[in-house]
Amino acid sequence: MLMVSSNFWFKYPKTSSKIEHFVSILGRCFESPWTTKALSETACEDSEENKQRFTGGAFFQKHVSSEDSSQSTPLMETPTVQFPTEKLIAESPSLTTLDKKDGEQAKALFEKVRKFRVHVEDSDFIYKLYVAQTAIKALKIILILSYTSTFASEISFCHICQPEVKSLTGYDRFFCTHNMAFMLRKLLFTFMAMICLYGLVCLYTLYWLFRRPLKEYSFEKVREESSFSDIPDVKNDFAFLLHMVDQYDQLYSKRFGVFLSEVSENKLREISLNHEWTFEKLRQHVTCNAQDEQELHLFMLSGLPNAVFDLTDLEILKLELIPEVRISAKVSQMTNLRELHLYHCPAKVEQTAFTFLRDHLRCLHIKFTDVAEIPPWIYLLRSLKDLNLIGNLNSEHNKMIGLESLRDLRHLRTLYLKSNLNKIPTNITELSPHLTKLVIHNDGTKLLVLNSLKKITSLVDLELHNCDLERMPHAIFSLANLQELDLKNNNIRTIEEIISFQHLRRLMCLKLWYNKITAIPPSIGLVKSLESLIISHNKLETLPPALFHLPKLRHIDLSHNCISSIPVEVGHLHNLQHFAITENKVEVLPTQLFKCSKLKVLCVGHNSITSIPEAIGQLVQLSHLELKGNCLDCLPFQLGQCRLLRKNLLFVEDHLFDTLPLEVKESMSSD
Repeated sequence: MLMVSSNFWFKYPKTSSKIEHFVSILGRCFESPWTTKALSETACEDSEENKQRFTGGAFFQKHVSSEDSSQSTPLMETPTVQFPTEKLIAESPSLTTLDKKDGEQAKALFEKVRKFRVHVEDSDFIYKLYVAQTAIKALKIILILSYTSTFASEISFCHICQPEVKSLTGYDRFFCTHNMAFMLRKLLFTFMAMICLYGLVCLYTLYWLFRRPLKEYSFEKVREESSFSDIPDVKNDFAFLLHMVDQYDQLYSKRFGVFLSEVSENKLREISLNHEWTFEKLRQHVTCNAQDEQELHLFMLSGLPNAVFDLTDLEILKLELIPEVRISAKVSQMTNLRELHLYHCPAKVEQTAFTFLRDHLRCLHIKFTDVAEIPPWIYLLRSLKDLNLIGNLNSEHNKMIGLESLRDLRHLRTLYLKSNLNKIPTNITELSPHLTKLVIHNDGTKLLVLNSLKKITSLVDLELHNCDLERMPHAIFSLANLQELDLKNNNIRTIEEIISFQHLRRLMCLKLWYNKITAIPPSIGLVKSLESLIISHNKLETLPPALFHLPKLRHIDLSHNCISSIPVEVGHLHNLQHFAITENKVEVLPTQLFKCSKLKVLCVGHNSITSIPEAIGQLVQLSHLELKGNCLDCLPFQLGQCRLLRKNLLFVEDHLFDTLPLEVKESMSSD
């Protein structure tokens, strides 16, 4: 019965399976070469413990603005970022090569330990069953001692017996002896002694169960002795099983703890990553972009392969969905690196690496879900000229983003924000002396307050996309240096404020596409400096003659509107080079249009045009012509006078192209 009670938890299916699984994993962890390797490297890292890590979050000293509530409160409050130069990431000792098979087995063990922990840690059934069976054993021992002690007192060598033999002997009572009594008595006392000893063990077990916090297990001692300070404490049945193992040998738990550490797992991943992503493999993934720059895009890796730093010709490095990016001092070998993309990649840099990036990096793109993913060291990249931040900057959790530190970016020229702002942060005004381009893509969130724009007087290019603007912001009229304004994809219905643009004497390009504008006011004629007007995808029906009295206008895009006619004043645009009025309701092309002798691009497709004037031959510089989607019967042979026009840039139905004279078709088809 005692054996059944002691072994019940080994036989009961609900507990035996967990115990067998635990013992199996424990043995594999103990014998794994990775355990020995990880613990041996701890000694190497302990010698480096005097070096500090140059990480982001530790240097944040957050403060909350105490401005009067009547003032404009920045949407992005700013923690002060400090980077003591003496603090750096300790350069870790080089990791020796681990056998590939051992590495795969170790990765499988990490996964098994993770799943086993989740499976076992959520209940304390094994603990309760062990307590119950121990208590039952104690009760059985008391019961056994009770009846065996009674039997022991009744065993004697001499005793009175009464056999029914009086008729034979004449006596009915005899004085008898029991030859085995002495031996039986000794055996019974021995049995009782053993039961008492077993009972003491059982009582100690009960004391151990109720006096020790066995449903909690701390790896504090292991954390102190090793570099794996992230080994978590465990609870419930998982903790109880580890306490049981400690009663046998604490070394098992110590070696098992290695497989609970994320740092240990990351080291293993780093070794496997470097083994898989060699220099040759990375070189195969390098591509050339449209600007003939060498570019490498790494996606969803466990880390950054060391061989990346050997690509000395690389100019653009894109890292996406990499959970831990560590930029080592070897990045200084990448002398051509100018652009870095970190898409959901929290990154840490060593001091030497930071110094190199600070002096060489020109363009930085960061995409994030939470501001914690933004590396704080980016605010000290003094050579940075282009900064792109893509993520949520306006949620309750993210309102404390530290943009004030951008004032240390003394060479920053372009700031791109793709977010959901309600107001332009006042912090950006710190960039006023040198910021020339500001781009805000607001994903449809209404941008209510733009007063901060007035102070950024150095702006040359301003883009406010998808900001749900209903009118042209008045703050824009204070930007005396503004040359290009892009208000794409808003909700603007009227542009009467355009009269104020006459004060922006440097404004050359105005983009009002993808809005709901119904009319262009005659006051547009006052914006004499305008060279390019893009007002496509609106609801225009007519065009004011004043539009065609802008002497510098070279580019007009009126596509995707409801325009039915082109004013004859279009002939006054002697500098016009690009004219697009695709997807409208135009029926006639005025001959005055063909007086624009500098015209190179003419897009009049998808209208209701029935004929092309012969005067088109006057456009000797025409190189791009779109006529498809009209009601044409033929093309004028005068197209042959457009010597620069080629068939690949003549967009027209095939049957219309065939109406041209043979020599014209051959001329257009020739290179």
